[in-house]
Formats: sequence, C-alpha cells, structure tokens
Amino acid sequence: MTVHTENSIVIRAPLEKVFRTTADLLRWPGILPHYRWVRVLETTDDGLIVKMGARRAWLPIQWTSRFRVDADARELHFRHLKAFTRGLQVKWTYTPAPDGVTVRISHELIRTSALGRWFANHVLARMFIAPVAALTLATFKRHLEQNGT
Repeated sequence: MTVHTENSIVIRAPLEKVFRTTADLLRWPGILPHYRWVRVLETTDDGLIVKMGARRAWLPIQWTSRFRVDADARELHFRHLKAFTRGLQVKWTYTPAPDGVTVRISHELIRTSALGRWFANHVLARMFIAPVAALTLATFKRHLEQNGT
C-alpha cells in the first residue's frame, strides 16, 4: 500500500525564476530557516546524493536522498535512501497558473505491513513530511514574492 501526501502553493513569480530558485538545493539553508544544512555526499551522472538536515518545530531531523533535476520537464526528484523514510519518492512539479506558478510536492511511500503503513501515515506523513513540505513551500513563496531572487 502506498502512503501519499501532497502539498501545493501558488507563487506569484515567473516560472523560470521559481524553478531555478527551488532547484538550487545547496542554497536552501540560506533561504529556508528551518533547513539546517545540505551536504553533498556524492555527485552522480544524473544528480547528487545528499544528506539534509532540517527542523520540525524544535526537533532536528535529517535524511539522505538521491536528488535529480529534470530541467526539460521542470521537475525535481528525491528518493530517500536510508532509515525510516527509505524508499520515499518525492516529486516537485511546476504548473503555470493565471496568477503565478503552482508548485506541488508529492510524496509516495510504499509500506507492506499494517504497522509500517500506520507508522508511515500517522507519524511520518502527518507529523513530519506534510508540515515540513508546507513550511518549505510557504517560505519559498515569501522569498520569491518579496525578494524576487
């Protein structure tokens, strides 16, 4: 069974600027105060292996992901590689809207056991994934609409 979460927001800025800014993963800690760091562990033919640290309220969290930018499709892709979120597939999409760009983050996590599904849905998705994604989108919106960079 797949646990799915989705967050989206409209950002009033040009599509290319929104995509370029959000795709620049190494700049995230400078733009997003809840992100503590992004460390490149490895550079691959199609992207990066990164370790990322953020905060969910007061609680520090971290994960390791494969990160890939698909500039042609205007998508960002993450695949979590370790620990509780191992196997989590994350996709950012960008859709032109009348008043800006709709940025959508989709998370998909397959868990086969009942306990695994309960934990993924009630703990990971509701307490960590969705709130961090919502804050990330809201902060990018504020940054791009106020600063335009």
